[in-house]
Amino acid sequence: MIKKIEHLGIAVNSIDESLKIYEDLLGKDCYKEEEVISEGVKTAFIHVGDSKIELLEATNKDSAIAKFLEKGRQGFHHVAFEVDDIDAELIRLKDLGFRLIHESAKEGADNKRIAFLHPKSTEGLLVELCQEKST
Repeated sequence: MIKKIEHLGIAVNSIDESLKIYEDLLGKDCYKEEEVISEGVKTAFIHVGDSKIELLEATNKDSAIAKFLEKGRQGFHHVAFEVDDIDAELIRLKDLGFRLIHESAKEGADNKRIAFLHPKSTEGLLVELCQEKST
């Protein structure tokens, strides 16, 4: 079950350059930066109420973020929904006819297990599902 909007992902050319803009805009500091090697991205997170903004910078030319930025635009990339049980949610959505980019959850940033739905099944919106990793 989807619980809330966990974060909004924003593709940027440079986290170092963009972070100051978003920190000033939101009046909050970044609480975490990390690299997700498997996705070819560097990330930075800022809390906004119960949700977050995630800035995404490509670390290699083959990453999804690099391909997005090649189209000449920085900006909104995806919406991430927090779920109770990502494995069950992927099965539920697949049974409803949604196309999955990831058939099973994988490790993501900010201590999350993640999976993406294909935009062709969500009217052009890239949707990420995420669940806090068990400790």
